[in-house]
Amino acid sequence: MITTIGLDADDTLWHNETIFEGSNAKLRALLTRYHHDAAEVDRRLFATEMRNLELYGYGIKSFTLSAIETAVELSGRQISAEEILAIIHLAQDMLAHPVNILDGVIETVTTLSESHRLVVITKGDLRDQERKIARSGLAAHFAAVEILSEKNPDTYGRVLRRHGIAPGEFLMVGNSIKSDILPVLALGGAGAHVPYHLTWEHERVDGPPEHPRFFPLGSIRDLPDLLGRLS
Repeated sequence: MITTIGLDADDTLWHNETIFEGSNAKLRALLTRYHHDAAEVDRRLFATEMRNLELYGYGIKSFTLSAIETAVELSGRQISAEEILAIIHLAQDMLAHPVNILDGVIETVTTLSESHRLVVITKGDLRDQERKIARSGLAAHFAAVEILSEKNPDTYGRVLRRHGIAPGEFLMVGNSIKSDILPVLALGGAGAHVPYHLTWEHERVDGPPEHPRFFPLGSIRDLPDLLGRLS
C-alpha cells in the first residue's frame, strides 16, 4: 500500500518550461544581430548549459550564466553591456513570474493530503523553489519539502531514509521519466508519470520503462483513481 506520495514541482504542480521557452525565444531575437541561425543558438546554449551543469546546477540563475556565456561566444565577444544587461533583466522577469498552477492540481493535492503523506521533491535553485512553493498556496498540504541539487537513486534514497519511508510504500509523481520515475523504480518504489507538453532536452528519454510499478497517467486528476487501485 502506498503511504507517501512524492510530488515533483516544476511542470507537475505548476508551469515552468513554458517560461524557459519564452525566454529562449527572446534570447534568440536578441542575438539575431550576431547569429541568424536560431537552431544553432539553441544548440550552443544547450551545450553550454550541459558543460556548466556540474558547476551551476539547475534553475534560472544557471540558465542566465550560460546564456551570457553563449552570447559572448556567438558574438565573437562583441556583445554590448546593454545587451548583457537585457539578458539579466530577462532572468529577473523569469524569477518574478507568477506561479501558475496546473489544471487539477489544487483539487488533487487537497484530496490526497487527507489520506496520504505528501512530500515535494524537486530540484533547482533553493531560493527560487522556496519562493514558488510559498506563492503556490499549496504549502500547507505538504508534510515536507525536499529541494535537491540532482535527482538520482542516491539522493532519493537519502530522502526516503531521512523521512522513514519504505521504498515499497512510496509513489513518486512527476513529468520527467528520467528524473522523477527511473531513480525511484531503481530503489523499489513506484512512479506515476504525468506528461507535460514541453520537455527540456536534458530530461528526454527514448521511451517509457517496462516496469510493473510504472504508471502512465493522462493528468494529475487520474492520481486518486490510481491510488484506489493500488490499495
